[in-house]
Amino acid sequence: MQESLTIGQLATRSGVAQSALRYYERLGLIRADRTGGNQRRYHRGELRRVAFIRIAQQVGIPLAEIRSALESLPASRTPTAEDWARLSTAWRARLDEKIRLMTRLRDDLDGCIGCGCLSLRRCTLYNPGDTLAGEGPGARLTLPQ
Repeated sequence: MQESLTIGQLATRSGVAQSALRYYERLGLIRADRTGGNQRRYHRGELRRVAFIRIAQQVGIPLAEIRSALESLPASRTPTAEDWARLSTAWRARLDEKIRLMTRLRDDLDGCIGCGCLSLRRCTLYNPGDTLAGEGPGARLTLPQ
């Protein structure tokens, strides 16, 4: 079995664009060796790291935090299921908050169509009771990051 993958092979196997893989490498999220001709060669274990990165991104974890999580692994090894369980525990509260926000948005979405300013009296999502009216016109709140 082949020990290393070209960037094209890693992109095909992971479903991640080559440009994104180069970006991940620049950020230190994944590593590649270089051939004598300066071509990238990725160890097969980088597939798991890329999967870890993509899943964490889908949960909403910024790349800087993903990098910190990967750097916390012994000898920069590939994450295991146990690593994911440990690292994801720290992210659980953030995910729970996003789920809460999305559920609230889904349940109140009909009332949001056309609102725009987030300062209407009827806004139950961000400005119940029009508490922001005293701060002046226009949008005063944004979605949490």
